[in-house]
Formats: sequence, structure tokens, C-alpha cells
Amino acid sequence: MSSLVVSSVNVNGLRAAARKDPGFVGWLAATDADVVCLQETRAEADQLPEGVIAPEGWHVVLAPALAKGRAGVAVYSRREPDEVRVGFGHAEFEESGRYVEVDLGEVTVASLYLPSGEVGTERQLEKERFLEAFLPYLAKRRVQVEERGRELVVCGDWNIAHTEADLRNWRGNRKNSGFLPEERAWLSRVFDEAGYVDVVRSLHPDQEGPYTWWSYRGRAFDNDTGWRIDLHVATPGLAGRAVSARVERAEDRAGRWSDHAPVTVRYRGR
Repeated sequence: MSSLVVSSVNVNGLRAAARKDPGFVGWLAATDADVVCLQETRAEADQLPEGVIAPEGWHVVLAPALAKGRAGVAVYSRREPDEVRVGFGHAEFEESGRYVEVDLGEVTVASLYLPSGEVGTERQLEKERFLEAFLPYLAKRRVQVEERGRELVVCGDWNIAHTEADLRNWRGNRKNSGFLPEERAWLSRVFDEAGYVDVVRSLHPDQEGPYTWWSYRGRAFDNDTGWRIDLHVATPGLAGRAVSARVERAEDRAGRWSDHAPVTVRYRGR
């Protein structure tokens, strides 16, 4: 494999992101990524214009949620996937638009939209059920891909800030979904027990951030009061081949086409 550039972004509604100028379509035309993972697409294929669902030079896998207008993930790749798998084998989340994998040569790239949750609501209970079901899958999947001499990277909106370095206002969010002790402990298990690597953190171990999401409320973006919740989580072999990572933060508020920014990592070949 030659070098592989993978980018991931929560688009906060693909139709809206594509209508903006500058927007998703312009970004996609300019990116040097070989693979682009999208989350929160919130669209069916027939709701998207040709330039979004079938852009020249890209193969598009769209995995919408059965509940219209919710969730949804996608993978855009310059080469045609060898195989596609939607969901991770758990009945509740099979058609929830939360997870899709594509095989591209010796690397499997997945797009994940982990539920966001809200303390004291059904949304948080859904998130807890997802976490309980997803960790065993990740552990099993790592063994499967490595036994076949392959690698896996799960890109997406994980909706958990792992450490205090991953959000600006960590003191004020200790009782909020996304920074709860049990959520952070779960993400630690992804790394410590299942054996995956947080690629961007491995490249930038001592940095606050780099943040990937900023609320549209107030001046969060202007003040860089953000969260780092959009991650590349990879098998160790692939993580060890990561040579650079960048968050493509807009220069100003007017240049934003989502409340998240793309996270782009370059992996060298074997």
C-alpha cells in the first residue's frame, strides 16, 4: 500500500452542508484524502443532488438510519471498496445509521457516529446500550483483522472527550454527557483492553486539543472553546504508520459548513 490519507467529519446534515458556500462540495473537491468518513448525514440517497451522492472520482457508501432525519454515516473512497458492511451485528443498532465499514485493500476504514446522549434522558440510556454492545465488537474485530494481516481504523464522532486535554471547559462538564467518568473509562477500555490507539493523540501527546467541535452558541468557535470528540481509532500497526494529523478548522465563523471540523490523517504505506 502506498500512503493513505483518511479524513473524517460530522457534517451536521449533509444536505445543509452541501448547500453552503463554501461548503462540503467545495471541500470534497479540494481535499487530498483518499477516503472520507461522514457522520450525521441525516439523508437518504434520493434526497441528495448528483454532485453529493455521485461526485466524479468517488465511490460513495451511504448508510442512512431507518428513522428518517436522524444519524446516518457514509464513506467516500477514490477506489471501489472490496467489501461493505453496515452495522456491527447488534439488532438495536443495525439500521440506526451509526456504523459502516469498507475494505480498501489491506485496510478496513469504518465511519462511526456514536450516540450523543443527554444525562437523565432516554438518549443517555441509548448511548449506554451502544457502548455496552460496541466494545466487545471492537475487541473481536481487532483480532479478526490482525489474524488476516489487515488493519482497521474507526473514524468518526465518538461523542466522548477522553481526558481534560480534550475539552477546554472540562471543569464545567464533569456531570454532562460526553465527559462523564463512566464514558471516559469506557474509552480507556477501548485503548487499554481492546488495544486500539488514538492516532491524533499519539502524534500530539502533550497538546490541548486539537479541538474538533465547537458549539454554534455564543462565541465558542471564536474563543476556541471546543471539544476533541472526532477521532481516528486504529489498530496499532496502522497507528504506527501515521505520519501527520491535522484538524481542518475554518479560518473564521463564515467559513464553517458544520459545527465540526474535518480530522485528516496521513498514513504511510508498508
